[in-house]
Amino acid sequence: MDLSLKFSHLYNRERRWVRHAPSEGGSLSLRAVIFDYGMVLTGNPSTEAHDAMLRITGLPRDEFERVYWADRHAYDEGKLTGLQFWQNLIRDAKLDLDAAKIDELNLWDARMWTVQNPAMIAWQKELKKHGLRTAILSNMGDTVLENIEREFDWLPQFDVLIWSYQHNMAKPDPAIYELTLERLGTRPEETLFIDDKQPNIDAARELGLVGVLFTTVERLREQLIELGLEAELPLPA
Repeated sequence: MDLSLKFSHLYNRERRWVRHAPSEGGSLSLRAVIFDYGMVLTGNPSTEAHDAMLRITGLPRDEFERVYWADRHAYDEGKLTGLQFWQNLIRDAKLDLDAAKIDELNLWDARMWTVQNPAMIAWQKELKKHGLRTAILSNMGDTVLENIEREFDWLPQFDVLIWSYQHNMAKPDPAIYELTLERLGTRPEETLFIDDKQPNIDAARELGLVGVLFTTVERLREQLIELGLEAELPLPA
């Protein structure tokens, strides 16, 4: 390599490091934002889809919720496919449903999580315009992902997409956060993580990420200001 090019490369690399290095008593500048998918980039789950699953199973709402969530983490970890998840649920609830009804439940389940949150999607675009890298880190099963990939054309706008079942691990496992950081190429202190579940936020903070619990866009804006991040990134509208 030409020496002038070599020294120019080293200078530029060092300059990037200095730009993000903490000053004494300060903190690293933010370089990336990691979004959860469900209830952050999406709105509330579809009531139409949820009601359809109640109708098909015939279960009382409380009993349906119990059996629905019993194996959900295993599904998110890739230990079960969507079809296996529903076969297990039907077995555990002692229901007598044929294969067509199980397929229908699997489809409605995917549709339930396909309700986008336009304000958060618009904010992701603004973050990209300001030079921040963005990622989705989601506990996600195969059938749900297949459906959202058909429905949403904005997923490729993110620099990194981490779907839990594809890696056989799920939040709050520290390893899945570490994988996301590795793919982003950022340090924990340089990375904002937004999720709607406190255990996932707690796990992220343990690793040094800047964790914010999501409830509403308005509250997210307030939290970012409270953290003094309004100078680091555009605020959601």
